[in-house]
Amino acid sequence: MKTELLSKEMISQLQEIVGESFLFLDEETRNNYGHDETEDYVFPPSVVLKPASAEEIAAILKLANQYAIPVTPIGGKTGLSGGALSIYQGIGLSMERFNKILHIDEQNLQVIVEPGVVTQTLQEAVLEKGLFYPPDPSSRGSCFIGGNVAENAGGARAVKYGVTKDYVLNLEVVLPTGEIIWTGANTLKNSTGYNLTQLMVGSEGTLGIITKIVMKLLPKNSHNILMLVPFFNSGQACEAVAQIFKAGITPSALEFMERDAIDWTLRFVDGVSLNIKDEVQAHLLIEVDGNYPDVLFSEAEKITEVLEQFAIDEILFADSEDQKNALWKLRRAVGEAVKSNSIYKEEDTVVPRYELPKLLEGIKSIGNKYGFKSVCYGHAGDGNLHVNIVKGTMSDEDWKTEIPKGIREIFELTVSLKGTLSGEHGIGYVQKNYMDIAFSPVQLQLMKGIKAIFDPNGILNPGKVLPDSL
Repeated sequence: MKTELLSKEMISQLQEIVGESFLFLDEETRNNYGHDETEDYVFPPSVVLKPASAEEIAAILKLANQYAIPVTPIGGKTGLSGGALSIYQGIGLSMERFNKILHIDEQNLQVIVEPGVVTQTLQEAVLEKGLFYPPDPSSRGSCFIGGNVAENAGGARAVKYGVTKDYVLNLEVVLPTGEIIWTGANTLKNSTGYNLTQLMVGSEGTLGIITKIVMKLLPKNSHNILMLVPFFNSGQACEAVAQIFKAGITPSALEFMERDAIDWTLRFVDGVSLNIKDEVQAHLLIEVDGNYPDVLFSEAEKITEVLEQFAIDEILFADSEDQKNALWKLRRAVGEAVKSNSIYKEEDTVVPRYELPKLLEGIKSIGNKYGFKSVCYGHAGDGNLHVNIVKGTMSDEDWKTEIPKGIREIFELTVSLKGTLSGEHGIGYVQKNYMDIAFSPVQLQLMKGIKAIFDPNGILNPGKVLPDSL
């Protein structure tokens, strides 16, 4: 698709749809909506629109489809794979006015929500009703629930409670050709035809624009125990993860942070301090939750017994809500802390949890081969390791030529360990040309065919997910 600039006539027609107050052509606004949190990429759209109804979006897409104008849906701009970048200019479609929680159904434990609601806002609203929405990406204070659906976001508590897809029951979607459909039913079971709901989840805004989301909820838990475990060997920290599960415990969160990740974050975050011995190489942050304190104490004791088989320092048990919040603040800020230190690239590898030690060892070996430093952390309980490749003192030329080779080797290693390219960040713009590592030509052609059925003119979020060579 060619880069698309819009005519005055087209701008006039779009203004009639959304109103003058919700169409933006100025450079500052276009630049602001031309980036997310993916490295330093900026791809401003030709125009930013802020519709407020499915009908407005349908009218926009019908017009765009008629004239083959690219349309890029834009959520909270917290993505890490470039999914919201308007790489062919055209229309940047902000979803921020879709910001209402429409109905919390306390009888059926469901919520109907618009995609522009901030994830933490949704969590807090249902918590007031005694309900729990578990998926909690690190950016939950600013990311949109619609973006979580589009990327199939996970977060720390996915290890016990699952990821976004496990909570989506039904979606209202505007197709690229302008039709408005519901994809499923507001039921916990549905074996009726192809599962269009789950096809939309994780499709990264390439198949349709989500305008309403029906999600299931859980009753909230009353208690939790949080522990921070220092390891003298980072490989052993990874080994301990699988052993905890083999002992019959499923933590509500099990996070890995290697030494640089926690050191950089302590310097970056105010109000959090830890006394860490020089010999400590990594930490596990482990949480168990439930409604019965005696059961939780028993689980914590069993976890401690497992951990004592490894070379660890003294375990810190968070003894207050403030201390728990401080530890979670530390973990959630790791990505920002790394970004503040250096130019970087973040990969989102995921393997079966037992293979984590091999993955971590391989990443460090590949870094030595290509001359880059990596800072690793992530959701170890479900095998999801975030790999931050740091430019540091690398030359611009090596950063440009050597890093893609190293990333390809990391992904090849990941797939060889029965893993895949992304656990929760998506493929988007930056990982699309590595898709041949995870998928055969037949699989990629099937994906291309699905895209063509939904979006025959290829207007919706073009240049994402599928490799350029396809």
